[in-house]
Amino acid sequence: MDAGFFRGTSAEQDNRFSNKQKKLLKQLKFAECLEKKVDMSKVNLEVIKPWITKRVTEILGFEDDVVIEFIFNQLEVKNPDSKMMQINLTGFLNGKNAREFMGELWPLLLSAQENIAGIPSAFLELKKEEIKQRQIEQEKLASLKKQDEDKDKRDKEEKESSREKRERSRSPRRTKSRSPSPAPEKKEKSPELPEPSV
Repeated sequence: MDAGFFRGTSAEQDNRFSNKQKKLLKQLKFAECLEKKVDMSKVNLEVIKPWITKRVTEILGFEDDVVIEFIFNQLEVKNPDSKMMQINLTGFLNGKNAREFMGELWPLLLSAQENIAGIPSAFLELKKEEIKQRQIEQEKLASLKKQDEDKDKRDKEEKESSREKRERSRSPRRTKSRSPSPAPEKKEKSPELPEPSV
């Protein structure tokens, strides 16, 4: 009766209490890129956080701060376990979405650890494209502005030239013929003003 208290099986021996994570690691499908390790000390996580937030919101259809913070916390370790992270996210995102999300996130992290700034090269390319688009838009705006200025200038010149034509067309003979002329005897002498030159 010396070992009577310890009869039976331990939790490790009983398959009802087997390690569920090991079982899931064998059952779940993982993207090939998840085999590689990521050193998070070389990754600028602050740059990737907005992408994670946006992507999780797209998958879920709404912004879930709990899931997003859960992902951030898992990435704050020096070497996060990609497969365990996918298993942990499966409960929130479902199996297919978790696999797709990790398949997109992990290459970004791998790319980020290769770059000096810790920013994924895909993000750098997007930023370059964005800057190019902005420059193109600024050039278009500048050319449109120049065209508007040229048009305004032409309109102003046309108005001035049409005004000059109207002033020229009003000859002194015509104006006299339109108004009754007073008799020459009654005409008073008025000081002559010089005509404005055009």
